[in-house]
Amino acid sequence: MDEALLRSLTPSVLAVLVRRGADFAAAEDAVQDALVEAVRVWPAEQPRDPKGWLVTVAWRKFLDATRADAARRRREERVDEEPAPGPASGVDDTLQLYFLCAHPSLTPSSAVALTLRAVGGLTTRQIAQAYLVPEATMAQRISRAKRTVSGVGVSPAGAKPRARGRFDQPGDVATVLRVLYLVFNEGYSGDVDLAAEAIRLTRQLAAQIDHPEVAGLLALMLLHHARRAARTASDGSLVPLAEQDRSRWDTELIAEGVAILQAALVRDRLGEFQAQAAIAALHADAPTAEETDWVQIVEWYDELVRLTDSPVVRLNRAVAVGEADGPRAGLAALAELDDSLPRHTAVAAYLYERDGDLATAARLYAEAARQAPNLAERDHLTRRAARLNARRCR
Repeated sequence: MDEALLRSLTPSVLAVLVRRGADFAAAEDAVQDALVEAVRVWPAEQPRDPKGWLVTVAWRKFLDATRADAARRRREERVDEEPAPGPASGVDDTLQLYFLCAHPSLTPSSAVALTLRAVGGLTTRQIAQAYLVPEATMAQRISRAKRTVSGVGVSPAGAKPRARGRFDQPGDVATVLRVLYLVFNEGYSGDVDLAAEAIRLTRQLAAQIDHPEVAGLLALMLLHHARRAARTASDGSLVPLAEQDRSRWDTELIAEGVAILQAALVRDRLGEFQAQAAIAALHADAPTAEETDWVQIVEWYDELVRLTDSPVVRLNRAVAVGEADGPRAGLAALAELDDSLPRHTAVAAYLYERDGDLATAARLYAEAARQAPNLAERDHLTRRAARLNARRCR
């Protein structure tokens, strides 16, 4: 039984049913029934057109369910006649599922969960384990998301997605990319490697839509993922970028990411993901931390500020200024920002450490540890505070 084939076909089969008029929840139920049938039948004889077989069986399942429900008879009158078995259209509707799952009426967490379920083909249990929440909680989240998008239609492939019913606007490319970036940033916890899953989904999206920001996001993911093996020590503790063993970075992923980024940049349609990828590429290009081209990195952060005006970008820019022009310049840039920003205290601690004020740095590291969003970061900051206090006592 080719589980990988089934998983790869599921999004496009689901999209076909939605495009034909099935609402999202009913379409997914029908597709799941078709997958169960495939698991039963295919080991004996796999069809020559697996997608066409799944579409036909899923559509029959949908029609059967519709006819069995008296409350849905009016919808039954609107659906097309049952199609005869035969080759499925070569059109791939998966792209439309991305837009459907990134609908602006969904919360970010619901959009991520629905994307993993509908486009990624993950089970509810797998998604729940990846997010470290009970399966029932995740099932409720996904069910609410399905109900939210049930009134949204899927346009013919290649057309701009449009909404039906109570929705005025579909998700757009920027929203889709933000959802995928959220998936990537969830990291590597649980039963599913969400970073690798995000890369797989973004590769799929990049194969279907010619957009420089899609390429930029893929490049960014690859360049960050290339450093994965060096990010933690053998005891599980975090290793800062400057202290990572660069021989453990994946040079093939770096080369691929850089090539994708360069092809996107020459189109002269700069966006935030391309700018972020350019910064990641400059880090990847440096043989050692000391050889990092911080002046260029500051210039790219200036572009990011222009594109996003994000306080988080300005915070990261302060670190880069501290490296390029000295820690006091970095502290001056930091002073312009709201000190309630996440990681503001940790950045201040680092810049004071670079400036030689170990007492202030140790105090700020300890304060930042108390504010840390997760155990690994808290332990890392606590160790830095303890190390500086030990140095002061020598």
